Amino acid sequence: MSSKSQAAQAGQALWSKMPKANAELFALTYGSLVTELVRDYEDPIEVNAQLDRIGHSIGVRCVDEFLSKADVAGLGLATQCQSLRDTAEVVAKIGFKMFLGVQAEVGGFSQDQRSFSIYLQDNPLSTFVELPPGDEQSGGDDLRKLKYSNLYCGVIRGALEQVNLKVECSIVRDTLKGDELNEIRVELKEVLADGAGDDYKEE
Repeated sequence: MSSKSQAAQAGQALWSKMPKANAELFALTYGSLVTELVRDYEDPIEVNAQLDRIGHSIGVRCVDEFLSKADVAGLGLATQCQSLRDTAEVVAKIGFKMFLGVQAEVGGFSQDQRSFSIYLQDNPLSTFVELPPGDEQSGGDDLRKLKYSNLYCGVIRGALEQVNLKVECSIVRDTLKGDELNEIRVELKEVLADGAGDDYKEE
């Protein structure tokens, strides 16, 4: 059995043990959050930054639950994650499945193996969402610049920081903007010597 299929099976097993939230309520609640941020900040670039910040706070807190449930399930993630490629598979196949119930794929590794992409066909955050068309008279500050699902980038950053990997994430393709799938680009910037440190404190 391949490591990819093992990761997918592990993700399904952990997802089956997680408490479930109504998918529509989840999507609508997130939509309300984004709407409130748009009203408060008006600048979509700042809204993107706030979504990333909120996601980062979530990510650093998800890791303990993720690792504890994986340990109880006997997955031995410490031995599985020997490279960034291994870690990417765990994030996509186990992490996304466990917390969101969606299957993500991994690919697009750079030659130096320090960056990769996570692909999502289904995005539970964007259910019922349609971005308005760009406004050429707005000076460029229209909602087409909004990265609606930027929360994911923060979650990935925060989670990987807790296991000593400092990464940068960005959404490079988005079905809300006409792309055929959602793509999150992840780039390893540094292997940290001592965990997340101050970023775990209350923000």
